[in-house]
Amino acid sequence: MKTMVTNKHISIETRKRALQCYIEPVLIYGCEAWTISKQIQNRLEANEMWFLRRMLRIPWTAKKTNERVLNEANKRSLVRTIRKLSGPRDEKRRTGTFGNNRKV
Repeated sequence: MKTMVTNKHISIETRKRALQCYIEPVLIYGCEAWTISKQIQNRLEANEMWFLRRMLRIPWTAKKTNERVLNEANKRSLVRTIRKLSGPRDEKRRTGTFGNNRKV
């Protein structure tokens, strides 16, 4: 998919759709059951930014923040979408109150 995402002869909108259709589902498969740790969040953000910077041809030496890159791509953050999908269960897992917790 690298050749399609980085091909400058294909419009940005088509490349964004390819990213959303083929790459993002692989990254977030099963995210409803994840506990989003800081490490997982950082890896997902880094992966998403890598794709967007390659797609928009922004060199890694350019001093652009992730928010600015997302604004240029007119895209929402993938991590926010995952947090929305995982819902309140994520917080319950962190505190240990998920499922059958019987005190013996």
